[in-house]
Amino acid sequence: MAENHKAVIGSRLDARLWGSVVLNLAIALVEFAGGLWGGSVALLADSAHNLADAAAVGLAIFARRLSRRAPTPRHTYGFKRAEVIAALLNSAALIAISVLVAREAVGRLFHPQPARVPVMLVTASVALIANLLCVLLLRNHHTEDINIRSAFLHLLQDALASMAVVIAALVSGVVGGAYADPAAAILISVIVLRSTMSIVWESLHTLLEAAPAGLDVQHLAEIVARRFPTVRLHHIHIWEVGPNQRILTAHMKVSVMNVCDAESLAAEVRCFLLEEWSINHATLEAEANGCGSDQLLGEWK
Repeated sequence: MAENHKAVIGSRLDARLWGSVVLNLAIALVEFAGGLWGGSVALLADSAHNLADAAAVGLAIFARRLSRRAPTPRHTYGFKRAEVIAALLNSAALIAISVLVAREAVGRLFHPQPARVPVMLVTASVALIANLLCVLLLRNHHTEDINIRSAFLHLLQDALASMAVVIAALVSGVVGGAYADPAAAILISVIVLRSTMSIVWESLHTLLEAAPAGLDVQHLAEIVARRFPTVRLHHIHIWEVGPNQRILTAHMKVSVMNVCDAESLAAEVRCFLLEEWSINHATLEAEANGCGSDQLLGEWK
């Protein structure tokens, strides 16, 4: 029943992601036409971001499908890391687009060009409504994993960007209003860059097999020893294969006991690791006499 419920939720999320792809492609086309007709670099910037969003969400969908494939003799952990790679590629694309847009906008600040305010305002308003619909489609799923978070971040930033373009259009008629359009484009780029770097940082940490954020290995070993007085963990390795898939391997030094007792104790430790740190796959090598080293972290030899 739990698996069926999870599958239904996954299918529903896929459908919402596809809906976001269609909406973003439509927004990109409308804003591109409006940007060319109205002479607005902010609209062209937002159009580029929406096009990137469509590609980003499409990549997220592909990564989700790939991550569901079963492990193989060559890929024994499966393909969950595809979602991390997708998040990193999406973030890299956002950074590249933001830099290009900011460069064009800076040029417009030195050589401001008047925009057709009615065209700019109407187009940006339509885009804002569509972008808000995209955000609402994923509002209940954006905390699920880094892949969905990166896609949601694309959509949320475009909603903010469209709002900035609307504001720029409204103030274009005042003194200095010609600078509002490129200033809005620069603001969009800065917001995108600031938010995207956290996704890049988290993706790189996952690919480098760092311990999950907020998990202190020393603290974990101490808490386990406190909870299980006869257990001492060492040679610990903790990493994430992909979203919601944490792995731990460790030597588990125990008092002398038979194999059945050691297995029962290891099972209790695994449950504790799952409850306290969401580590859903732990491999524990029980030792009675020790391995000759009590170092907390294992080392390659």
